[in-house]
Amino acid sequence: MRLRFPFVLLALFIAAVLTPSFALAQRKQHDVLTEAQVEKIREAGIDPNERIKLYTEFLNDHVNAVKGLTNRAKSDARAVRLDRELQDVADLMDELGSNLDEYSDRHADMRRALKVLADDSQHWLTSLKALAGEQPFDLSRKEAIESGQDLTDQAQRLLREQTDYFALHKDEKGQERAEPKPQ
Repeated sequence: MRLRFPFVLLALFIAAVLTPSFALAQRKQHDVLTEAQVEKIREAGIDPNERIKLYTEFLNDHVNAVKGLTNRAKSDARAVRLDRELQDVADLMDELGSNLDEYSDRHADMRRALKVLADDSQHWLTSLKALAGEQPFDLSRKEAIESGQDLTDQAQRLLREQTDYFALHKDEKGQERAEPKPQ
């Protein structure tokens, strides 16, 4: 019993030391979307076209912020802001891609929003590729370009698949999810 006491004290000491570090790390975690944007996403509910439209708008805002920062004089503050914006772009693109996977699996008709997304994602990718890489944000830039390429490919592929699917299943046009057919 006496041998366990020092180990218990050591464990409590480590927990006491590490807890503030974990709390600080959680506080420093950055939210990509503002509270107002999160609320808009919630209000859109399960409507795939509305959610895709909102994510497209939010991505446009972030890519425009990147473009705006591109023309500014090089500084540490600019590099930090570009790094953050590029990380946000990559995160939003990945989140939108996950949403597209979910809606695709349930055969939601999202062609209207996919047309806009397919066009906009190509513009985002062009803007990201035009940004010259600099050491402080080069990794974030590369990740954003990869996410942009993945999203562009996914949007174009889904648009083709959905066009073909709904040409064969005209009765399912405009649905938010595939419903079982009565037999």
